[in-house]
Amino acid sequence: MTPLAKGRYQARIAETPADLQAAQALRRQAFLGDDQGGLDADAFDALCTHFLVEDRNTGRLVCCFRILPLADGAEIGRSYAAQFYELSALKGFDGRMVEMGRFCIHPDVQDADILRVAWGAMTTYVDENNVEMLFGCSSFSGTDAAEYFDAFAMLRDKHLAPKRWLPQVKAPNVFRFAARLRRKPDPKRAQMRMPPLLRTYLLMGGWVSDHAVVDSQMNTLHVFTGLEIRAIPPARKRLLRAIAV
Repeated sequence: MTPLAKGRYQARIAETPADLQAAQALRRQAFLGDDQGGLDADAFDALCTHFLVEDRNTGRLVCCFRILPLADGAEIGRSYAAQFYELSALKGFDGRMVEMGRFCIHPDVQDADILRVAWGAMTTYVDENNVEMLFGCSSFSGTDAAEYFDAFAMLRDKHLAPKRWLPQVKAPNVFRFAARLRRKPDPKRAQMRMPPLLRTYLLMGGWVSDHAVVDSQMNTLHVFTGLEIRAIPPARKRLLRAIAV
């Protein structure tokens, strides 16, 4: 994939060990609040392709994510998410899949164009490789589920996975929001507390697991998130492809 430049930002694929270390440092800062030179690294880094979004004026890395391609659902057990979710229902998916993971934006930078450029790069990859499903773990900061009750209630009411794909519980510590929450969501509070990446998935027709995993190591709550490419509304597809051009 050739670099994608839009306005102030450019998305490209990491090419060197230094590129990967920069992404690992940003992940550590974004997820754990550590800006003292630590790295967030795991065994999946060597298996994945890493995308970087940089400020073209300064060269500063402002966003990164990684992708793991799978031939079809039969390979779902190779994914990072399979450590936390029982995903046997997805073994029957017969199209190409990509796991999108470790998505983060620099905590000191607030610009909606960063997310747009990141999704533009992902759209290019999806189109070039005939991907039929994107999936991953969408993270809420911190592990206090009460902070996100309205968001979880909205996920329960409007965005649960179809039964044929629904992930089952595997992790030892989970919050079963679909079963436990009885409140009606406040739409404004729900949207405010929804992570930007997850909001984008949902706008495109994405769906989530019926429970959140409490990940103390990463200091997050996360939900399995899936998006069937054919289910993206045509208007949203045109928007994404316009960014990707």
